[in-house]
Amino acid sequence: MKNTDPIWDIIVSEAQQAAVEEPVLGHFFQRSILNHPSLDTALSYNLAEQLASPALPAETIAQVITEALQADEGIGESIRLDIKASFERDAACDRHLTPILYYKGFQALQLQRISHWLWLQDRRALALFFQNQISETFAVDIHPGAQMGSGIMIDHATGLVIGETAIIGNDVSILHSVTLGGSGCKGGSRHPHIGNGVMISAGSKILGNISVGDGVKIGAGSLVLDDVPAHVTVAGVPAKIVGRPSEKAPALEMDQHLEQDSQA
Repeated sequence: MKNTDPIWDIIVSEAQQAAVEEPVLGHFFQRSILNHPSLDTALSYNLAEQLASPALPAETIAQVITEALQADEGIGESIRLDIKASFERDAACDRHLTPILYYKGFQALQLQRISHWLWLQDRRALALFFQNQISETFAVDIHPGAQMGSGIMIDHATGLVIGETAIIGNDVSILHSVTLGGSGCKGGSRHPHIGNGVMISAGSKILGNISVGDGVKIGAGSLVLDDVPAHVTVAGVPAKIVGRPSEKAPALEMDQHLEQDSQA
């Protein structure tokens, strides 16, 4: 029985429609989407084209990506949930193919998933090479050691920094210029642990080996230096609890307002 992939079927249909609507890009959609038999092969091609350099050609990068996808089915599952997250949470994302072709936050995240797989395989030189190229290409710096959940949306992404021992839960939304940074120069766990359903607004800095609970909303420009309990809203420098989100998972709603949250 043939395996079905509903997300890929939607993407193929969207690419066919897009090629009709904009004939100038017909070859682009053909090469990027329609020439490929699956989402995995299309994504491998597109990511490799983005990351290629004189040091490592696109064909070699595509082979590495394909190897990781075949070895760990969980990567493919996370990719599909990330596509769904962008489509459902970003009002500007009108097609499922948009993150694959145009969103550098999505592209950088998927390449980090590959570099993380390499990191776990003790292929750390190649993992760090990927990190460097991702940073140079997308202005997004996520260490290969960082553990990223599924259903993550990284909106705009420019200036995002996530350190080596950071752990990000599922269904998290992260905007641009966010830092999940370390504190101190000693090894070990030194970066934040982010729970499920958390929304981290633009410009927020979360530093040190601290925990941010499930369903937290972090206001734009906040500096978070201490543990944050679940289902609260924090804002300010340094961040303080200013209320409670009206929704269980703020990441899914993307509501940036703070005054609408109930008082803690």
